[in-house]
Amino acid sequence: MAKNFTRDQILSIGQLLQDDSRPMKQRYRALFALKNIGGKDAIECISKGFSDSSALLKHECAYCLGQMQDAMAISTLIQVLENVNEDPIVRHEAGEALGAIGVNSKEVIAVLKKYLQDPILELSETCELALKRLEWLHSDTNKREAITENPYFSVDPAPPCAEDSVHILKQTLLDEKLPLFQRYRAMFSLRNIGDSASVLALAEGLKCNSALFRHEIAYVLGQMQHPACVTQLIENLKDLQEHPMVRHECAEALGSIATEESMTVLQDYLKDSERVVKESCEVALDICEYEMSNQFQWAKGDL
Repeated sequence: MAKNFTRDQILSIGQLLQDDSRPMKQRYRALFALKNIGGKDAIECISKGFSDSSALLKHECAYCLGQMQDAMAISTLIQVLENVNEDPIVRHEAGEALGAIGVNSKEVIAVLKKYLQDPILELSETCELALKRLEWLHSDTNKREAITENPYFSVDPAPPCAEDSVHILKQTLLDEKLPLFQRYRAMFSLRNIGDSASVLALAEGLKCNSALFRHEIAYVLGQMQHPACVTQLIENLKDLQEHPMVRHECAEALGSIATEESMTVLQDYLKDSERVVKESCEVALDICEYEMSNQFQWAKGDL
C-alpha cells in the first residue's frame, strides 16, 4: 500500500505521530495510518515512537508493527523487549508482536525463550504464547486443522480452535488449570462465533487470575462491539486495584462499543491517576464519537 503515498507524505504523518504537543487521539490516528500504509518508511516512523514518554503510545506502536507482519520490524521489537527500563506494557506488546510477525528465526526464538521465566508475569506469559503461536504456525497441525475464519482480520496471539460449542469453549476459557495457549484458542473461537452467549462467556473471563488474560478478553470484547458486556467492562475499568493494562484495554473496548453509558464512564476517567488509563479514555472517546456518528471506521487511520 506504500506505493500510494510519497515518501514525503509518509514522513509527514510520522512527524505527527512523534509530535508530543498533539492530542493523543491525533497521534493514534497517525499511527494507524502508518500501519495501513506499510513499508520501510512507515516502519521507521513507527519505530521512532518508542522514544516517546507515553507507554500507551509505545505499546500501540509495538502492536501495529506486529499487525503489519513485516520482518523489517523484528530488530526494533527485540530491542524494546530486551529494554528492562521500558514499561512492562510496552515490552509485553513487543513480545506479542514478534509472535504475530511469525518469523520462526533462531534470533526470535532465543529472545522469547530468554524471558519465559521473567519475574514480570505478564511478560513471561506473553513470550510463552508467542512461542506457542510460532510452533503452531510452522507445524503440520496448522495445515490439518479446520478452524473458523477471523472476521476482524487481526493477527491474534493464538489461533481459534475447531470446537464450536459455546458451552465447551466457555469451560476451556475459564479453566485456569489448562495451558494459557489452549484457553486463548477458546477465547478467539468464542469471539469468532460472535453471538450474545459468546460475549457473556468471554466477559466472565474478566475475573480470571491472569492480568494478561483479562486484558486480552477486554481486547476481543472491543472487537466484537456488543453492548452485552458494557457492565462488566465498566466494572474492571472502575476497579483501581485492577492492573493498568487491563483498565486501559477496558476503556478502549468501551470506546469501540460506543454506548451512551460508555461515553459517560470514559469522561469520568479522563483524569485518572494512571497515565495509560487517562490517555486510553481520551482515545476511546474519540473512537466512540466516530462510531456513534457512523461517518467512517476510525481504525482505518483517518487523520
